[in-house]
Amino acid sequence: MTSAAKLIISGLVQGVGFRYFAYRHATALGLTGYVKNLYSGEVEVLVQGEEAAVQAFISEMRIGPRSAYVKSVNITPVKYDPSITTFEVRY
Repeated sequence: MTSAAKLIISGLVQGVGFRYFAYRHATALGLTGYVKNLYSGEVEVLVQGEEAAVQAFISEMRIGPRSAYVKSVNITPVKYDPSITTFEVRY
């Protein structure tokens, strides 16, 4: 079963390699979507794929890379979009 979610991750999450951390985990789990920095200092992630893989990805995002401090992860379920076929880092 597929699922999709939009995450807004706050804390010390910019300038610490968070987008590439997310990219590595998403591609390793076979997920699609994107990750990007927001002007607010937060990181936004759209992630979609098999439900178990999405949940594993979310668990990793709650931790983040070693130099990050994740204060919160706001999760919003969204509609799965089959036209998104890769996971990318957006600038």
